[in-house]
Amino acid sequence: MADRFMHTVLTPAVYTAEQLYYGRTYPVFETTPEPDAFTVGEVEFISQRDSFYMATITENGWPYLQHRGGAMGFLRVTGPSQLMFADHGGNRQMISVGSLAMNDRVNLFLMDYPARERLKILGHAKVLDAREHPDLVTKIAPPGGHAAKVERIFVIDVLSYDWNCPKFITPRYTADEIQSAIAPLKARIAELESQLQRSTP
Repeated sequence: MADRFMHTVLTPAVYTAEQLYYGRTYPVFETTPEPDAFTVGEVEFISQRDSFYMATITENGWPYLQHRGGAMGFLRVTGPSQLMFADHGGNRQMISVGSLAMNDRVNLFLMDYPARERLKILGHAKVLDAREHPDLVTKIAPPGGHAAKVERIFVIDVLSYDWNCPKFITPRYTADEIQSAIAPLKARIAELESQLQRSTP
């Protein structure tokens, strides 16, 4: 499933490093694998994320990594190999937008800390002016709405993706996940306290 991903990132310099440190290299692809389409598993995983990291390349060649967050499901799967998300007004630096105007390559990194799962996605992105695409704004508006209006729409044509192993991922939980986990305990405590009060003379 990750053949196109590995074919893309395994450059001659990478093979040289593999040979130096491990005495072997990842299998060399004889032909270029086809781009990867999402399966049901990837679609479900993406729909449950409330944040991800996106890397772009600046005009002067530097990698730029940005955190993106929103309501669960704000990153939308809009096709077998396509993602979209709404971009709202932020710090107005426009680094990702400007970088993508010169180099459309992106890398997305999606984490599920409690399940210790991570998904890496390579693709080509473009940024659309929301004022010119009201139909898409309606289509990808974040679940539950957003305080700020949609200013831009990011459209990512996915080239490939790869799942990583759970090694060294420390489980972390959101406040909502913690509250959900302790809710039965709080209910049980309240029940026992009520019983204690009734039995106290």
